[in-house]
Amino acid sequence: MNRKTWVLPSVIGLLAPVLAGCGGLGSGDSDDKPIVVGTGDVFTVTKKVPAPFDPAYAYDIGSWNLLRQTVQSLMRIPRGGGEPEPEAAQECSFTDSGMQRYVCKLRDGLKFADGDPITSKEFKYSIQRVVNIKADSGVRGLLTNIDTIQTPSAREIVFLLKAPDATFPYKLATPTAAAVNPKLYPPKKLRTGFALDGSGPYTLKAETKGQVLTKAVFSRNPNYKGGLKLENDKVELRPFTDPEEMGDALTSGSIDVIAKGLSTKQTEDLQSKPPEHVQITEMPGLEIRYLAFDTDDAAVTKPVRKAVAQLVDRGQIVTQVYGTSAEPLYSLVPARIAGHTNSFFNLYGAPSVDKARKILTDAGISTPVKLTLHYTTDHYGPRTKGEFAVLEKQLNDSGLFKVDVKGAPWDVFRTDEIAGKYKVYGMGWFPDFPDPDNFVAPFLDVPNFPNSPYVNDTIVKKLLPDSRREADRLGANAESLEKIQDLVAQDVPYLPLWQGKQYVATRDDITGGEWALSTSSILQLWELGRGVGG
Repeated sequence: MNRKTWVLPSVIGLLAPVLAGCGGLGSGDSDDKPIVVGTGDVFTVTKKVPAPFDPAYAYDIGSWNLLRQTVQSLMRIPRGGGEPEPEAAQECSFTDSGMQRYVCKLRDGLKFADGDPITSKEFKYSIQRVVNIKADSGVRGLLTNIDTIQTPSAREIVFLLKAPDATFPYKLATPTAAAVNPKLYPPKKLRTGFALDGSGPYTLKAETKGQVLTKAVFSRNPNYKGGLKLENDKVELRPFTDPEEMGDALTSGSIDVIAKGLSTKQTEDLQSKPPEHVQITEMPGLEIRYLAFDTDDAAVTKPVRKAVAQLVDRGQIVTQVYGTSAEPLYSLVPARIAGHTNSFFNLYGAPSVDKARKILTDAGISTPVKLTLHYTTDHYGPRTKGEFAVLEKQLNDSGLFKVDVKGAPWDVFRTDEIAGKYKVYGMGWFPDFPDPDNFVAPFLDVPNFPNSPYVNDTIVKKLLPDSRREADRLGANAESLEKIQDLVAQDVPYLPLWQGKQYVATRDDITGGEWALSTSSILQLWELGRGVGG
């Protein structure tokens, strides 16, 4: 058989981290104190979200970031992005020219944190478990292209795919494809609550109040065998619901790092005049926000969706709500990802009431069109409310729409969104991996992450498969990706709004802050160390 080693180029055009602040950084871990990291992510267990940390269910950036510290996948994404590297595996590659047979050899002596051995059979069990459970979060979609998993030896695992997929190594780098212990994770049901065990760099001790996680304590896993070098022995992750309280905690020194959750004003203040012994690092990000439409609902026909696309002023949303931490986005594929094109701007140009009116008039639609915009109040931070207030005003000021806005907590919002209860709703996306496929397939394939009824046969049956056949992710697949983005702009099942930047604030005795978040917003706690403050 002709052996082919798969290569995926890194994301192109990404900016280097930019630091601002005071004080000198040292090196080495001179203090045994745990590094305390604040986050705006909040973790709860409810009837609707019973298993936030089970790899067979979790499919949001916050939960994944806890899993990445604790479970171990065959592959991992390097800290600066780029092609996947072996993690639990010693080596992996496609062994055919058609990219449908992928083989991994495990590292020798892999163990779970409790000492139980890990073989290829544990990985097969774990991956098949995700597919078999069929959680409504949609995470199984990452693995449904797997046809057969073979384990010819304790250290060899072979994946036979239903269709060619050059992005498959990236999917094996997600927590969804991580090994879990069959003793702790039953084959046909979720492991509920905050329990989380694996073979990753850390073990987790969760502290809770009621059904809310108040602290996650990560301690070095002595049985870890992988490619990561840990710069610390213990990290505490503390969720905050109030950005100001979190900022005060950093200034006072009761926490060492803010990895997520700074407000616009905090970010601007930290950039212009940081407090003593505090610095901020700006990094490129691939987070996107968008509106989604129930394309089967008669209230949001294509002319209505196109009229909304013609009216929305992304620049105003960014300026009034997000400041320097976001930029307008005109495609589901963000800027600085190979294959990005400004399809919505190319088709609609600048916001125009006259053009929107013509779209509705030509379609025989009476105005004002009544719509309700739905958003989650607690999942993407407090600024989401302001974003939807701006959207409401833009649409209502046109005279063509009569819009109201309703918010709901994430556990209610996500359940109702999956159930198809919303005609128009706002969502965010942090990529599973930094490849253009992951900004189109989760939304346009069948099934898809938002559970959208929108199906475009040209995209599903031709363009997506054509793109996945190309190992050259920067060149040969560009034509298919551009066509996909243009079709989305024409049909408007989704309306991209903005693309975010990332900021990490640290005390000046903390090293590795510039690597604490990857471009895909992967939290890399192992990069943090304690040095000498200035």
